[in-house]
Amino acid sequence: MLFTACLFLLLVSISQGAPLSSFHTKARNKLLLVSFDGFRWDYDRDVDTPNLDAMAEDGVKAIYVTPPFLTLTSPVHFTLLTVAGLHYPGKLAWVGSCLLSSASYHGIIPSSTISQFEWFFIVGRYIESHGVIHNMWFNTSNQEKKPYYMTQFVNEWWDNGSLPIWITAQRQSWFNEQDLDFVSLYFGEPDSTGHKYGPDSPERREMVKQVDRTVGYIRRAAEKYSLTENLNIIMTANHGMSTVLKKGMVDEIILSKIPGFSFRDIAFHLLDYGPAGMLLPKEGMLDKVYNTLKGAHPHLHVYRKEEIPRRFQYSNHPRILPIFLYADPGYVISSLFPVQFNNGAHGFDNLEMDMKPFFRAVGPDFRKNLVVGPFETVNIYPLMCHLLGITPEANNGSLDATRHLLASEESLSRNGEIGPLLI
Repeated sequence: MLFTACLFLLLVSISQGAPLSSFHTKARNKLLLVSFDGFRWDYDRDVDTPNLDAMAEDGVKAIYVTPPFLTLTSPVHFTLLTVAGLHYPGKLAWVGSCLLSSASYHGIIPSSTISQFEWFFIVGRYIESHGVIHNMWFNTSNQEKKPYYMTQFVNEWWDNGSLPIWITAQRQSWFNEQDLDFVSLYFGEPDSTGHKYGPDSPERREMVKQVDRTVGYIRRAAEKYSLTENLNIIMTANHGMSTVLKKGMVDEIILSKIPGFSFRDIAFHLLDYGPAGMLLPKEGMLDKVYNTLKGAHPHLHVYRKEEIPRRFQYSNHPRILPIFLYADPGYVISSLFPVQFNNGAHGFDNLEMDMKPFFRAVGPDFRKNLVVGPFETVNIYPLMCHLLGITPEANNGSLDATRHLLASEESLSRNGEIGPLLI
């Protein structure tokens, strides 16, 4: 009921909002971006998803999209939703700025129909600087580590000494203003279920059915409030999910069991958080720690910061610690002993198919009944700017990667096109 009421207010706000001033001569269509956390690209293959199928028939379906590395929620969402993220998490001199900052806009991220989903709002008006490279906020001086949600109440933990604009906006109820050109919705599923039960579980399949029902509700609500002719909808996810291989099946990665390695040589570590980790060795210990870990486990990759593969776009930010670790799919990295008991995990190499999210788009500006090849998540930002008729900030994405999705380009471009959708 809460979700229904909030989506009602959201859609009414969109329908009543006056278009923003723009260089366009005709009124722009509005945009709804929906992120279903952890919805892997192939989750619709073992479940009946009539609403997602209908959305693909009425619009565009990409085989998958490739998220940036690390494939964790915060870095990927900041890349997707923020001006700063457009340079990939590891290249950010700043991050967390408002999306589409060259125009005034308002946006909301409410939750969903499921009780365990939490509320999260984002309203962007001004550029801000917040470096986000991980789901955890950390301080190497005092050993403090905090999950993202705990940072929303302490000013000094943020780069500019104050809470981000989207947090203060939530408290000031700016999202009630009825001039919405862009709205973003966030749902915490099927990620939570995938973590708990694994991506191949019947529980995950049942959750995908529930997500599909939510997709249907959103589209029916848009039709009810006469929005289908001027509302574009993009649905995607931050990452996928991979099955965790448990003790007895594999040789687990536990750093304390590696011969010659000692946490006495470590000043700070970010471990026990899935398949990736970082180490800050004590002064003079860098070479020893690196040489001890390198090659110590066949499924553990160890890099000095400057050696991190360039394709990850993850080595340039000053918050990346001197030694970076990541594991092959199915493995998680433990420090002293295993404390991670999930059956599903993400954070793996973004080239792994299990990490790829889904993508759907429908609306007056999108082509119909079309399947396209994969593209990178970073290209969604310039696409959204184009749809909203504003000039994008400097970024590493390209509209050319998604231009063939657009109805206006149907006769001009066949780049990345696979063909009509066959259900």
